[in-house]
Amino acid sequence: MAVRVISIVGTRPNFVKMAPVAAELQDRAGFEHLLVHTGQHYDEQMSQIFLDELGVDEPQHMLRVGSGTHATQTARVMERLEPILIDWRPDIVLVPGDVNSTLAAALTASKLGVAVGHVEAGLRSFDRSMPEEINRVLTDQISDLLFTHSPEARGHLLREGCDAVAIHEVGNTMIDTLVAMRKLLDPDAAAATHGVRRSEYLVVTLHRPALVDGPLLADAVAALTEVSRSMPVVFPVHPRTRAAIRRLGHQPGGERLRLVEPLGYIEFLGLVSGASGVLTDSGGIQEETTALGVPCLTLRANTERPVTIEQGTNLLLGLDPKRIAEVPELIAHVRERRWALPTGWDGCAARRLADVLESTPVAPATCTAAG
Repeated sequence: MAVRVISIVGTRPNFVKMAPVAAELQDRAGFEHLLVHTGQHYDEQMSQIFLDELGVDEPQHMLRVGSGTHATQTARVMERLEPILIDWRPDIVLVPGDVNSTLAAALTASKLGVAVGHVEAGLRSFDRSMPEEINRVLTDQISDLLFTHSPEARGHLLREGCDAVAIHEVGNTMIDTLVAMRKLLDPDAAAATHGVRRSEYLVVTLHRPALVDGPLLADAVAALTEVSRSMPVVFPVHPRTRAAIRRLGHQPGGERLRLVEPLGYIEFLGLVSGASGVLTDSGGIQEETTALGVPCLTLRANTERPVTIEQGTNLLLGLDPKRIAEVPELIAHVRERRWALPTGWDGCAARRLADVLESTPVAPATCTAAG
């Protein structure tokens, strides 16, 4: 009998991580696959990118949970996902990453007796003030299969008491998508679209609450304005960040600091691949810049992706906007390092993950709701 798999996506990075997994499962005769989009982040552009750029079929279920508090999002996902699991009776639910949809789906499946597979298991920042860290730790504790993508993850999971038999070092599915799409990236065209020249500009993404929901954002914007005097800055602005900038009561000055709308996957990575460097507080971008060989400066006190530091492509600045003034000099420093790709970042992670699902039996789901 075919293995019945439900994959959960909820935010933009989830789409990129799960696209190659969904494609691999759809191509294999031994699987029935259902894609569920929680709608934790939802907009028409993201759906079109998923369909048109990443080449995966449209999600069969859209939960439309929308924005809200952590409790609200988690509760909505659980309430709306449960009847789908009871009706479809999957053998396993795959949950990627570390967002609220990840933990909510894992909890729902586990309470119904459905096996859980965590894609990107074992990442740790060791900062419990980050909601994502709580989601990661708890999801790993209730997962039956733990799919890791960097060497340190296995040690983290073992120290937390996870069963070694459950840990599978499959590699980075996000890089699978990048490898598949790389031939479509056009750094010259992406740069020209934004009025800059290849290798002469900085790309910026900032969205985490610790930076954008308090007084640090004004310092960051002022520092970026100053940096733009020496190199153009292209800043695709997350909706959360744009709202916070508006609350500052002024727009950053200078035509060399370009605040633009969020970009599609191919256009954004085309822009990144042609940049002199990237300043970010994102997790996934630390990995994508590593794969592309572009210097990354991370405006955070810690990272759950230390492999990017070890590989030499990424540098932590701390949560200190004053360090932005050093960006041009630091980019040159990172470029001087010797780089190498981590093991398993080869475009074949989804294939290895599917191999595990084929060869690892999971207990039949009971799928009986009880209160």
